[in-house]
Amino acid sequence: MLLRILAIITPVLLIVLVGYLYARRHKPDLAAMNTLTIELLAPLLVFSGLTSRDFDLLANRWLLLGGALVVFGSGALAWLVARWRRWDARTFVPPMMFGNTANMGLPLAVLAFGPAALPPAVALFVMTNMLHFTVGTRMVNPAASLGAMLRSPMILASLAGIACNLAGLHLPEWLSLPIKLLGEAAIPLMLFALGARMLDISLAGWRVGIVGAALGPLAGLAMAWLAAQLLPLQGMAVSQLYVYAALPPAVMNFMIAERYQQEPDKVASIVLLGNVASLLFVPLGLALALA
Repeated sequence: MLLRILAIITPVLLIVLVGYLYARRHKPDLAAMNTLTIELLAPLLVFSGLTSRDFDLLANRWLLLGGALVVFGSGALAWLVARWRRWDARTFVPPMMFGNTANMGLPLAVLAFGPAALPPAVALFVMTNMLHFTVGTRMVNPAASLGAMLRSPMILASLAGIACNLAGLHLPEWLSLPIKLLGEAAIPLMLFALGARMLDISLAGWRVGIVGAALGPLAGLAMAWLAAQLLPLQGMAVSQLYVYAALPPAVMNFMIAERYQQEPDKVASIVLLGNVASLLFVPLGLALALA
C-alpha cells in the first residue's frame, strides 16, 4: 500500500517541481492561468465527476455528516493553534479544513477498498468542494458576498452536476468527453502554479507549513474517531472517513489564497509540505481504517 501511495504522490511532486524550475528560469505571470483554472477548468472537473459517477446522497447521509464534523472540527483546532502562534487564521485554517479529495482521495479510496468505495468518496468530494467555495471562501475573504459565492462557477457546476445525477441525465459522449478532458487539465495546472509559487516562500512560510503538515491530518483523524463514536457509522463508512481525514491540504486552497492575495506563499508551503507529509499520515489513516 505504501508503494501505491508513493505512486500517487510522486507525480504530484514532480509536476510541482517542474513549475518551480520553470518559474525560476522564466518568471512567468500566472494570474491569467490561475483565473482560467478556478473559473472554468476546475468547475468542469467537478461537473464531469458528478455526471459520470454514481452515488446516492441519501444513502451516504451519515458519512457526509461525519465528513462535515472532520472539516469543522479540524478548523476549530487549527483556529486555536493560529491564535496561540499569532498567525493569520485566514491563512492557516482553511488548508487544515479542506483536503485533497479529488486527485488523491478518489484513487486512494478505490485502491484501498475497491470500486464499491468510489460512490461514497465522490459524495465526500462534492460536500468538501461546496463547503470550500462557500464557507472557505468567506473565511479567506470576509468581504465576499453570499450571492457572489453561490453564483461562483464551482458552486454552479456542483449544483448542475448533482441535479443531472439525481435526475439520471447522461450527457452524450461527444459532449461529455471534451468536458472531461478540459476538467482533467485543471489538476496539473494547479500543481504547476503551486510549484511556481515556491519561489516566494520565506522561512516563516516553511515554519507554518511544517506545523500545518502535521496538524491537518492529526486533527482530522481525531475528529474522524469522534464521529465514529457519535454517529451510526459502520464498516466501510468508518474506514472511508479515516482515509478522508488523513488527506493532505487541497491545492485549491492555494488557488483561492492566490486569487484574494491572502499570504499565498505561506498557503503554498502548507499545501506542498502537507502533500509530502502524506507519505506518513495517509498510511496512518489507512491503518486505522483497516483496523
